[in-house]
Amino acid sequence: MSDGVAELPWLVIRQDDNGNRYRVGRYATEDEARKVAAGLDARGRKQLYWVEHLGQTASS
Repeated sequence: MSDGVAELPWLVIRQDDNGNRYRVGRYATEDEARKVAAGLDARGRKQLYWVEHLGQTASS
């Protein structure tokens, strides 16, 4: 049995108004993760969404 790391290496991350970061979900492909992030971003709220590959960290 696998832990899912290899199958779902793309993460959608959300940062709120206070700078807190949360993992929204994990996805199999970069395209899938980008579509989810774009859909969330289109809601027009102040949160910031981005995509990361597992093991990659966002620069502050």
